[in-house]
Amino acid sequence: MLQPTQLAELFLQGEDMEALRHIQSFLGDHSRKELFDELLTPAMYHIGALWENNEITVADEHLATAICDFVVSAVENRRLAEKGLERKAMVLGPEGEDHYIGLKMVASLFREHGWSVKYLGPNLPLLHALDAAEKWKPDVIALSAALVYRLPLLKNYVKEFLALEHKPAVLVGGRAVNVSNLNSLRSSGAMVVKDLNQLELWIKTGERPENDYEISI
Repeated sequence: MLQPTQLAELFLQGEDMEALRHIQSFLGDHSRKELFDELLTPAMYHIGALWENNEITVADEHLATAICDFVVSAVENRRLAEKGLERKAMVLGPEGEDHYIGLKMVASLFREHGWSVKYLGPNLPLLHALDAAEKWKPDVIALSAALVYRLPLLKNYVKEFLALEHKPAVLVGGRAVNVSNLNSLRSSGAMVVKDLNQLELWIKTGERPENDYEISI
C-alpha cells in the first residue's frame, strides 16, 4: 500500500493523476475517513515539516497543496444523506491562516454523515465569520490553525463563537495545536478533537473525548 511519504512525493512532483489512481485504489477497501486519517493528513504534515526545515520551497508546498486539493475534490461524494439534513456545520480558518486542506476534509466528513455544511474556507476575518454564524445559525463551528503563532487569534475566534446567542458547539483543530497547551480552550467550552476518528465519533454519538487529547486534524 502507498505510504504517506510516497503520496507526499507524488504531490510534490505534481503527479495528480498518479496520486488519484493510488487514492482510488485505496478507497476500494477503505473509507474516506481512513483516507484522510491514514494517507492525506500524514502526507500533508510531512510536506509541512519539509517546508519548515527548508527542504522544499514555497512553490513546492503550494504545488503539493493544489494536488491534494484536487484529489480531495475528486473523491468527495456529494450525495448527501437525507437523514439529519437539519444539522448544520460551518467550517473555516481564521484571518491570516491560508491552509485549508484539513478544513476541506472536516467539511467532507460532516457532509458524508448527512450534515448541511457551509465551507467558508481559510483566512476569514472574525467579523465576517460572526455575521455568517448569526445569519445561518450553525449547530457546529469548526476551525483550525496550522501555524503556532495563530493560536492567540484562534482563541479569540473561539471566545466570540461561544458567546453567540444560539450557542453552537465549537470544535478546534489544526497542526499548530498539536504541539500546544489548549487547556484554556477546553475550560472555555470549546472541544478539542484528536483526529478524524474522534470527530466521526462525536458526529455519530455526541460523545466528547474523555482524555486530554492533542489535535491532529
